[in-house]
Amino acid sequence: MVAEIEFVQAPPGMMDLRSYTLNPLDEEGYLFAMRSVDHPEIRLFLVPPQAYFPDYAPPLDAGSRLALGLGDEAPLLLAVVHPGSEGNGPTANLLAPVVINPTTGSALQVVLDSDEWPLRAQFRAA
Repeated sequence: MVAEIEFVQAPPGMMDLRSYTLNPLDEEGYLFAMRSVDHPEIRLFLVPPQAYFPDYAPPLDAGSRLALGLGDEAPLLLAVVHPGSEGNGPTANLLAPVVINPTTGSALQVVLDSDEWPLRAQFRAA
């Protein structure tokens, strides 16, 4: 797993911050913290969506693959977690995964052009 990632385009809602560290928060690799290098107080939690949503396999468009320098290499997909509140559990943003080139650490948050995947998907065990 890459320890530092550099977004080719700042993620939506994250000002113009592009450089982040990516650290596992458990030994199994089911939860990560993505923290801004320039503003360490800014942090998002990410999960590998396939662990919770086994059918999750969104297509990645050619432009995103090119921007990340992927070629034929498989990208690493992570979903941003929205914490739960008032009796509601946490959810995963499956509509806009963070896509990472595992070799270079280049990253992009891709907003999928589909209504197949929800913005706030409830977690379930695989």
